[in-house]
Amino acid sequence: MPTLTIDGKEITVPKGTTVIQAAEQLGIEIPRYCYHPGLSIVGQCRICLVEIEKMPKLQVACYTPVMDGMVVQTQSDTAMAARRQVLEFLLINHPIDCPVCDQAGECWLQEYYMEFGLYDSRMTEDKVKKNKVVPLGPHVMLDSERCILCSRCVRFCDEIGKTHELGIFNRGDHAELTLYPGMTLDNPYAANVVDICPVGALTERDFRFHVRVWYLEETKSICPGCSTGCNITIYKSNDKRSYKNEGRRLARLKPRENLDVNEYWMCDFGRYGFLHIEDETRIETPRVRTNGAFQNVGWDEALDEIATALGDAKAAGKGIAVLGSPQMTNEDLFALKRFAGKFLGVESIPVRVDPLEKPYSDDFLIREDKNPNSKGAELLGFSTSPKDTAALLKSCSDGKVAILFLFHHDLFSGFAKDVVKKALAKVGTIIQIASNENATGKLATYILPACTYAEKDGTFTNYAGRVQKINPALETIGESRPEWQILRNLSRRLGQALPYFEAEDIFRELSRELPAFAGMSYAKIGDGGMMQQLNDKEDKKHVAAEGTVVAE
Repeated sequence: MPTLTIDGKEITVPKGTTVIQAAEQLGIEIPRYCYHPGLSIVGQCRICLVEIEKMPKLQVACYTPVMDGMVVQTQSDTAMAARRQVLEFLLINHPIDCPVCDQAGECWLQEYYMEFGLYDSRMTEDKVKKNKVVPLGPHVMLDSERCILCSRCVRFCDEIGKTHELGIFNRGDHAELTLYPGMTLDNPYAANVVDICPVGALTERDFRFHVRVWYLEETKSICPGCSTGCNITIYKSNDKRSYKNEGRRLARLKPRENLDVNEYWMCDFGRYGFLHIEDETRIETPRVRTNGAFQNVGWDEALDEIATALGDAKAAGKGIAVLGSPQMTNEDLFALKRFAGKFLGVESIPVRVDPLEKPYSDDFLIREDKNPNSKGAELLGFSTSPKDTAALLKSCSDGKVAILFLFHHDLFSGFAKDVVKKALAKVGTIIQIASNENATGKLATYILPACTYAEKDGTFTNYAGRVQKINPALETIGESRPEWQILRNLSRRLGQALPYFEAEDIFRELSRELPAFAGMSYAKIGDGGMMQQLNDKEDKKHVAAEGTVVAE
């Protein structure tokens, strides 16, 4: 392995490592536009020029492989002067759009200009005019005048999306990024080109002009859109003027790097799957059906009535059933398991409702299972077979269930309407715990408002067995509560409260009792997640086949 020196610091790296990659390992940031670790290297923008001893010319750090004994200067006068000249060329035809550009505050042109720009412009010619505000697809807007032709977006569509919508046409200062004739940028990963655009050429149509980025707060989380569990960052707006006509606080989601899960990307289904969080269908207070219509009630009244109904049903020997959800966190599911076993006498709890139409999936990130915690539910002892859910509905139809706890699911999405209506009509008390209204809730007796993933602590276990942490990014809407907290408060009315005060309390108990979670803690899970403990070689082979490297 070659050993080299960068800015006086020595490092040994694997053969084939480039100078820019070696510098990153030393904590030395070399400016870059075209270079991205998830894309091919083209050495196109030239802003990463460095001085290397015994080489007569400056070299591009992103394209130059390291050699043993190499001595690199990233901050020499020669290298800095060259970068200023490159930046000057990039800005010759760049519009003065900073006051109205959504990229302001995140723009690498701004940052590098302030760091080492040539402040006295030598440009006296008129700037070349190009197309502005060009919609490329449903999520992406192009401003060609701002484009520095780094080709990141082109390479993404060619190498990652493999859909080849974008290209660079014409020559010289008239070269321009645009769509190939007859094409639209509407592939399932299209908005990733906005994330990797280093300037304001590609912007997100949903986010444009709503809020300045310096008003945003960032929270690390996990996408709940499918069982991949892509790592994401939730951006919350603190600017009261933003989204003033929509009542939104959650401004956007962006992928967060995790090479073991989603690399640098996320799909558009997950990216725009957050709108329900602040939708008008959110359930903000407990509701009870009275004379065929729902009325808002307080938590105490609702839980007192439910506790009384449970006591009457148990005294009369009537059946109680529970349908959980793989949208719930490990902590919620563990608390449900404890609650159902101790207070309801229910040991078998199904969680899965398959949609009537097969969901879209691919061989990259988008999985057919649209739940973030199916694997966690399985490890916690819940039934993940849709047949058991069908059997539960059959028991309801046969009049064997007097009280039904229903978490999140809209049963009409997975079963015929007449089947659902017939089953639920035979149930005396239906308690739905959900964050948003759905068709099944209209048949419920009680509706209790639950938090969304963006409003609580907890963990999900993705399809490969990686346990990953979610964090509260938003204040809870209305009187909504985490599911585990609802169950704990109900348990108090049934004689003995579940001993949990925080989600982390539940996870500590969970990790002590379940071998798959042994040795885990929130601190150890961290931002990147932690693989479950696998005891069976066949499980290891399965996980490895799913694309996750597992060390024996």
